[in-house]
This record gives sequence, structure tokens and C-alpha cells, in this order.
Amino acid sequence: MLITETLAEGSPWYNLLADPGWQTEILFPGTGVPVVGAAVELARPRRLVLLDGTWRKARKLLHLNPLLQRLPKVALPEGLQSRYRLRKAPQPGALSTLEAGVEALQRIEPATDFSPLLKPFEALIDGQIQAMGQARYQANYQRVAQKPT
Repeated sequence: MLITETLAEGSPWYNLLADPGWQTEILFPGTGVPVVGAAVELARPRRLVLLDGTWRKARKLLHLNPLLQRLPKVALPEGLQSRYRLRKAPQPGALSTLEAGVEALQRIEPATDFSPLLKPFEALIDGQIQAMGQARYQANYQRVAQKPT
């Protein structure tokens, strides 16, 4: 995990992401971006970059870093539903970074069940709802989003 706004050319992280020995992709939606999926016999190991932050911040990170702009983009399919019941998503299908990562992993390695990675996330959400009280949750969030089944 790297916490930064810019990648300086020649820095260790820059070199890591630019390493031609890896197939590095960035998970970021866009027009004409292919849906992430299982790779068919790659000659190089695969690396997936996820940007964490608000959509505005993620677009800024991409804009500030030419290296990230040059990475091949992959996206998630439309129509996914977030489990993050306390977040007002900017558009339908917007997932948290954790949810997006788990969904991408599931598509890259469909034989592996990655859903246990979401259990702490769901416990966090349930704890937040419990702390705010059911009445406040229902008044402010429940009409906005329903928990997926």
C-alpha cells in the first residue's frame, strides 16, 4: 500500500509500477474500458492498481500521475450494488475501494471465494448503524440504499 498523491519518476514505487516484467493494470471506469476478467495464460504476472479515495480524489490522482494514465485500464461491469449502506454513492454501481478490489479478484480468479474479505467491512457497517441508532439510520440512509441480499 502506498499513500501519496504523486509518483516521482525514478522512485521505488514508480519503478515497481513501470516494471515491464509485470502486467500492471489500473482498475478505473471509463468509456470503452474492458471489464476485468480471468487472464488466459499470461506471459507476465499480473498486478492490479486501485486508487482509494472519493471519485474526485481518484480522478485527481490519475490526472497528476502520467505513469498511472499510461497503465491499461480495466473496469468492473455495470449494475453492481454496494454493500456500504451508509454511503451515498455518486452514481449507481459505485463501490467502495474494498468492494471493488474483492469484485476484481473474484473475476480474475473465479475459482477462489474472496467474499470472506468483506466480513470485517460488513461488521464495521453494522457497528456504525448500531452506534447511530436504528431510527437515525432509517431516517438518513435506509431510503437511499437497501442492503443487498
